[in-house]
Amino acid sequence: MCTTPRHSSDGYGHREVDVGRFARRTVLGLGVGTAIGAAGFGYAPAAGAADVPDEGGGEWGQVPDPLPVALTALFDNDGIDRSGAGGGSFDGSGYTYPGEELPSGRTEVAGIVFDFPATSAAGEKNNVVAAGQRVELPKSRYLSLHFLAASSYGPASGRATVHYADGTTAEAALSAPDWYSGGGELTTPYRYKPDGTKDDHQVAIAVVELGLDPAREAVALTLPATGPAEPDKAALHIFALSAQPAAAGRAVAIRNAASTTSLLEESGAQSVEATLLNAGAVWLTPADEVRLAVDVDGARTVAPAAIPHLGPGEQARVHIGIRNGSGTAPGTTKDGRVVATGRGETAAETARKLTLGVPDYQPTDASLITHQAPHWFHRVKFGIFIHWGVYAVPAWAPVGKQYAEWYWRHMDDPNNATYAHHREVHGEDFVYDDFIPRFTAGRYDPRSWVELFRDAGAQYHVLTSKHHEGFALWDTKVSDRSSVKLGPRRDLIKELFDASRQHTPELHRGLYFSMPEWFNPDNPWAGHAPRNPYTGEPVPYTGYTAGKDYVKDYQAPQMLELIHGYEPQVLWCDIGGVNDSHRVLAEYFNFAKNRPKPLEVTVNNRSGIGPHDFTTPEYETYENTVVAKWEASRGLDPYSYGYNAATPDDQYMTAEEIVHSLVDIVSKNGNFLLDIGPKADGTIPAIMERRLRETGAWLKVNGESIYGTTYWSRMAQLGEDLRFTVKPDAFYIHSLAKPGATLTVEAPVPVREGDKVTMLGYPRPLNFALHNGALVIDVPAAARDAGEHAWVFKVTWAR
Repeated sequence: MCTTPRHSSDGYGHREVDVGRFARRTVLGLGVGTAIGAAGFGYAPAAGAADVPDEGGGEWGQVPDPLPVALTALFDNDGIDRSGAGGGSFDGSGYTYPGEELPSGRTEVAGIVFDFPATSAAGEKNNVVAAGQRVELPKSRYLSLHFLAASSYGPASGRATVHYADGTTAEAALSAPDWYSGGGELTTPYRYKPDGTKDDHQVAIAVVELGLDPAREAVALTLPATGPAEPDKAALHIFALSAQPAAAGRAVAIRNAASTTSLLEESGAQSVEATLLNAGAVWLTPADEVRLAVDVDGARTVAPAAIPHLGPGEQARVHIGIRNGSGTAPGTTKDGRVVATGRGETAAETARKLTLGVPDYQPTDASLITHQAPHWFHRVKFGIFIHWGVYAVPAWAPVGKQYAEWYWRHMDDPNNATYAHHREVHGEDFVYDDFIPRFTAGRYDPRSWVELFRDAGAQYHVLTSKHHEGFALWDTKVSDRSSVKLGPRRDLIKELFDASRQHTPELHRGLYFSMPEWFNPDNPWAGHAPRNPYTGEPVPYTGYTAGKDYVKDYQAPQMLELIHGYEPQVLWCDIGGVNDSHRVLAEYFNFAKNRPKPLEVTVNNRSGIGPHDFTTPEYETYENTVVAKWEASRGLDPYSYGYNAATPDDQYMTAEEIVHSLVDIVSKNGNFLLDIGPKADGTIPAIMERRLRETGAWLKVNGESIYGTTYWSRMAQLGEDLRFTVKPDAFYIHSLAKPGATLTVEAPVPVREGDKVTMLGYPRPLNFALHNGALVIDVPAAARDAGEHAWVFKVTWAR
């Protein structure tokens, strides 16, 4: 494993885009902090809406437009340059956004109108680095504040303070993904280097949302203290701010509506996505019969989206199914509307240009960027990563410090501990490829593997087809450096996929693929062909014949072999670098789409080009909800994906740590790809198997709060111990600590008198009460003892 490489003087990063040219991804930062002052909390309790009279009968009120808030006087950073202008430095290292690729002035992003800063003169300031500045707000009652924001040198986060007219204040977490490798609504295909030339790496600006208490009038916001923008220091940058006023009575708004290239799982219809905001003071219930549909010439709605329950201030992301008429060619663009109805009336609508049907993909950013993670990938939440290759033979790294699968790279470095270890254990004349015959897979039982993954509660698996060592685990035709021609002399991928299709067909199958190889003679990522690290003498790259065009004759053909020969539903690329990924991914998407039974596939953000479906932090997670789909990965090992024989059992993740990680990641819209490292003979270490089965036991009881859920639009977590997830018919509160006799949740939990609260794994309903905006649940001793690792409380809404 390895994160996408970056220049030593740039930040990490993220990506995304809009409606039209700016598209479809969103980042939320909604963590509630410690409240200050009499109010005691930063948000109006949804529970309080139960006491709000149902004003206006069946009529729907108007939702005020978002109100842009001027930030110009606070701008202190020049992060946007135009070609030839120079002088800026977004990140403190001289890198900047290209102004030619960004909007200027009033613009709509993700359904919110912003005043985006114009960039005309060199040195002109165009964003504020959050450092505790106070932003005055027009005095009003607001549902939320929306920021166009990005971070430099890693995702920056801090506590923002909202000031209310009654003298009270409240704190909440405010953060944004890094511009270089994260998600966001505004993306550019390149950035400018300090010398003004282009660096062909996509960078982004995200929409970040902060919830407010609509029962109180807000007057100001104090930004977190991050910054200043300096090399190797995370800083939060804000380009624009808009405030969403609250509405009275019954009122909804449709946000971020767009056609997609994804298909609904149930019907196979094309999905149109939208977010419905309950901007009023009245609960939406089944009696309101709220439905969302699409009105457009050339297609019809075949699967409207229903909203059974939605509390005041809550949001629901929905999927509407449409089908083209017989005379509408795939890819036809039409003016259309997404319409919400309720109580026999139109509640809200929004006009959008919609692309009808899914045309063939072209090898361009503009085409590939329309692809997104399929609905199944959002639903499954938990997968198993498998790092298996020749590195499983030496199986060594300093525990908790290095990746064992990087053994060859590390043994090439005289300053690395692996260099000395290899000389001591194997000798200076034993080169890395001498391990290949010992990679036997002699006890490899793929059926037992996939049945273990199923029993662990995972719903997909991703195997390393080829890691950076360049050893392929399939019958590749462009090289003999493979498990079929060397070592095991077996097609290890085929055996795993065959077993999965036969014995665990419910699991989705994926493949990891390293784009470069450390010592490939035709394109050595490490800078040189294979050599003995102790003598410097060249050594063979076993099974490989040099003289190829690395990308056209080797890398791309291997990727296409995997796509056509094994039909992976996840293509998990790594590193990036030189590539033909535009062409390969277009063929991948078209191959999957045009099958008699379409295959919904997905690709991550490491193929070396901008377009991707999900981002991939490793051994780390995001602090707040990231609505741009993401997947966190890590090994059961404290710091290795490949098997490290030096790691003692007590250093592996505990079942509780796995569950806590899973709950935390899912609450923030992520998937958790948990890695195991089999031994060279194909056996899975006993400690790894035990941890997977323990995780499966928890999911067997609590899985309904994980699978098929989504993030809560208000916040992902409260304090260290509480996390939240939502389904259309239920709300889940996860306590990562064993509760006491009562569990107090000081958050606007969408619960009313008459609703039902239970704990998963405990058979009886629980008593609860609402006190000053807090939900207080009585937790009997028998319920406390029935749970372990994480206690899950379920709110079931009454009709």
